[in-house]
Amino acid sequence: YAHVVGALLALVAIESYLFSSGIAAAIAAPMLGSPMLVLGAFMALSWGASHFAHKLESTAAQYAAFAVFVVAWALMFVPMLAMALIMDTSGSMIQSAAGVTVFGCVALIATVMITRKDFSFLRSVLVWGFFIALGLIGASLLFGWNLGTWFSVGMIGFAGVAVLYDTSNIMHHYPQDKYVAASMALFASIVMMFWYVLRLFMSRN
Repeated sequence: YAHVVGALLALVAIESYLFSSGIAAAIAAPMLGSPMLVLGAFMALSWGASHFAHKLESTAAQYAAFAVFVVAWALMFVPMLAMALIMDTSGSMIQSAAGVTVFGCVALIATVMITRKDFSFLRSVLVWGFFIALGLIGASLLFGWNLGTWFSVGMIGFAGVAVLYDTSNIMHHYPQDKYVAASMALFASIVMMFWYVLRLFMSRN
């Protein structure tokens, strides 16, 4: 959990640098032209990190992969944060979305730790949910569908299930020597929840 908090702080630091230096504007410009492609890439990145985390054996490789993924997430977040700042220049909407995400994730993690329940049975839900979400994103690209509020609500629920599943895996299934990979999987689920909470806030603004 210390690794997850450290990665979240690193993500915030990278975003702060990108926006304060002006680099974010250059990154966001081309990505804002294809928001659904960015959304699909973000989904693939989150899923890929969780899947990749199980494959690494050495601790050094796990740390290296974690660092690469944190930087990749930081870049993927740039267009979303840029849009949020255009809508609310004070940044309070981003702060509110972060607060909701932290509260929700802490509650879900606490649920697993208190009940000691094994939520590994949720894996099939996550697999099907992932492919359904990608299908909807693909359909929106082909047919011009607008994935609005209900899609964000559904994906927040999906991310919540992922937090339950990852926390349960950490408690019951991950080997002791894969603590970095376990942290990366949980981090992926938390940032995915923040992405869709922020997206929901933006759609309701």
